[in-house]
Formats: sequence, C-alpha cells, structure tokens
Amino acid sequence: MVSRWMGAALPLMLVPALGHAEEVTLNGGNTAWILTATALVLFMTLPGLALFYGGLVRSKNVLSVLMACFAIAGGVSILWLLGLYSLTFSDGGAAQDWIGGLSKVFFAGIGKDSMQGDIPEILFAAFQMTFAIITPALIIGAFAERVKFSATLIFSLLWTAVVYVPVAHWVWGGGFLAQQGVIDFAGGITVHITAGVAALVAAIVIGPRRGFPKQAMPPHNLTMTVIGAGMLWVGWFGFNAGSALAANGSAGMALLVTHISASAGALVWMLCEWKRFGKPSVLGIVTGMVAGLGTITPASGNVGPMGALLIGVLAGYVCFNMTQIVKKRWQIDDSLDVFPVHGVGGILGSLLVGVLASPDLGIFSGQGFAGSNASIAEQFSAQALGVGVGIVYTAIATWLLLKLTGVITGGLRVSAEQETEGLDLVLHDERGYDIH
Repeated sequence: MVSRWMGAALPLMLVPALGHAEEVTLNGGNTAWILTATALVLFMTLPGLALFYGGLVRSKNVLSVLMACFAIAGGVSILWLLGLYSLTFSDGGAAQDWIGGLSKVFFAGIGKDSMQGDIPEILFAAFQMTFAIITPALIIGAFAERVKFSATLIFSLLWTAVVYVPVAHWVWGGGFLAQQGVIDFAGGITVHITAGVAALVAAIVIGPRRGFPKQAMPPHNLTMTVIGAGMLWVGWFGFNAGSALAANGSAGMALLVTHISASAGALVWMLCEWKRFGKPSVLGIVTGMVAGLGTITPASGNVGPMGALLIGVLAGYVCFNMTQIVKKRWQIDDSLDVFPVHGVGGILGSLLVGVLASPDLGIFSGQGFAGSNASIAEQFSAQALGVGVGIVYTAIATWLLLKLTGVITGGLRVSAEQETEGLDLVLHDERGYDIH
C-alpha cells in the first residue's frame, strides 16, 4: 500500500523541480536588442515621421503636423496602458478568434520579472506600443492641411482602438488570421494596409484641399523631409529586425533585406520619375525609399536578399505609378501619398511573401529564415485572405469613425477662411517660422 502511494505521488513530487528546470530565463542580449529596437521605432514617429510629413506640407501648416504626431504618440501610449495592449495580446477566451481579453488592463500582472519568451513582457508591451503609435500617425498625411486638431486627435484614438487593435490581434495575437497561417512579420497588414486604406477613405470623405488639383502645393522644406526620411530609414531597422524579438540570424537577415528593398525602391522611383518628367527629384527618391521599406515589412522575416531586391524594384515602380493614378486619374487629394505608398506597398508586400517565402524559389526565397512550410498556392491564398479582410474591415470601420468624429466635433474640416490662413495660426496660435 505504501509503495503504491509512493509510486503515485512521485510524479507530483517532481513537478516543482521540473517546472524550475523548464523556467525561461531572461536573455540579456535579446533584451538589449529589443530595448534598442523600441527606441528606434519610436524614433520613426518622433521625430522621423513628424519631420518627413512636416516638410511636405506648406509652411503655414508645418506645426499642425508636428503637433498631431506628438499628440497621437501621447494619446495612444496612455490607451495602450489602459487596455489596448490587453485587448491585442492577452487571451480572449471564447472570443479569442476576434479580440483579446481584459486580464492585462492597466498592465495588471506584468511586473519586471514577467516574461514574454526570453525578454521581459513589459518590454514586449513597450515595443508593440510603438507600432500602435506610428500606425494612426501615418494616416494624418492623407488629410493634412484641412482638418481640425480636435477631429484629428479624436479620430486617431478611436481608430487605434477600433481598427488597429482588432487587426493586430487577428494577425499577431493568436486571432483567426494567425490560425489561417497568415504571415505578417512586421506589419504589412496590421500597419501599412490599415493605415493606407484608412488614408484613402479619409481623403475621400473629407474632400480635397482648396485649390486641388489646379493649384500647385509643393513641399515647403524638402531639407526637413530628407532628414525625416533618413530617420525613418534607420528607425525601420528596429521596426523589422526588432520583430524577430531576438538578437539572432533572423534579425540580421531582416535588417539586411530591409535595407536592400529601401535602396531598390529609392532608385527605381528615381528612374521612373527621371524618365517621365525629365529630371530626378529629391522628393521622389525619398518617397521611393519609404515605398521600399513599407513593401518589405511583411516579408522581412521570410525572404532573402534577392527576394528583397525584387520586392524593392516592384515597390518603386508600382507605388510611383499609383501616386499618378490616385491624384491625376482618380482626382483624390491624398495629400502626402499615404495610400499609394503605404497601402499599396503593404498589399504588394503581403501578397509577395506568399510566393517568395517558398524555399522552391532558390535565391529569391527565405533561404531557411522562417520560410513558410505551406505550398505557394496555400500561402498565397492565406495572404490574400489577410489582405482582403484588412482592406474591407478597415474601410468600413474608418468610414463610420469619420462620420462619428464629425458629429462629435461639429464637422471634420476647418472653414475655408481658416484653411487659407493656415492651421498653425488658426488652431495653435503659433508660427513654424518667425523670420524678421
């Protein structure tokens, strides 16, 4: 009898020892890298995107863009703490396919010793927060120079909660798109498609700037734009390579392919512009760089250098031509080309990973770096599903949120007289430049 009891109890007696043996320990190298990557991704928004967009608008509106980027960064950060992180990455129980739960509201239960893999969970939460910050900030480029600050802020915060969080959960939080095998290494669907589609819808709903398309509205400070573009290029290494969540070969490959695609996108856009207009422009080369970065993002953990070169070439060519279509053929005033660059780039990259991640493509494939195990047909179908869901859900939700925001703020736009005077003085009582 005693021997039988001892035999039954022995496994239970060993559980604590086994649990201790399997306990995940903090990896200092990985933690140091994600700390760095988190800073780099925030650096993309502040000051990178703020300067990039700020230089592209007219001088009378430069501060309105910088103000929006700062306010969005602060507002999204607070919402991330209050519940958006929990809804994105915690277990949603019966609703897990669609949304996370509330177990980590206010970061409950996340202490300095809580782990996500082999890095602190609090660091993982901070890293993901920077993605949530930049996504709505991208959208403001579509309706720059004509929307009330109150409307911009309210819409951006509502949009983050209603659009970004569910889509990020579906793809990264174990939701139904993740279960379908959708690959989105660093945000082609969750960041670029959602921001790009929202930008297109916003530009249509809000309407064009006064004088569009007959009046020329050139960037007021391309030097500022180029500085911001350089910051985006560097920061994107944290965006893509940081998404490996480790300091390893996958992160190294993601960093390299990010750079290759950005380089190819910049040069191809420059050549397209040179051929069409007779001269290459600084604005063109930096916009092509951003197109290359956005397009490689979903595939950055799954393709090799030659795959990245192909993606960058296609990004520069396709996104350049889409800017011409949106503004000249469709007559849509997407002020800073958010949809042609980010939306189209995100769609293109998300679909291409369904092909280029296959090891059957030799030098163009993932070369063993987290390549897909599915067939090309299966993976492409999964990617198409993710792209389609992202587009449809974002378009519908964005339209509804714009209408709601308009009701809350008594209209989305400033008056015609205020638009002519400039948002800096009208909304903030300040000037970007005060030269005597």
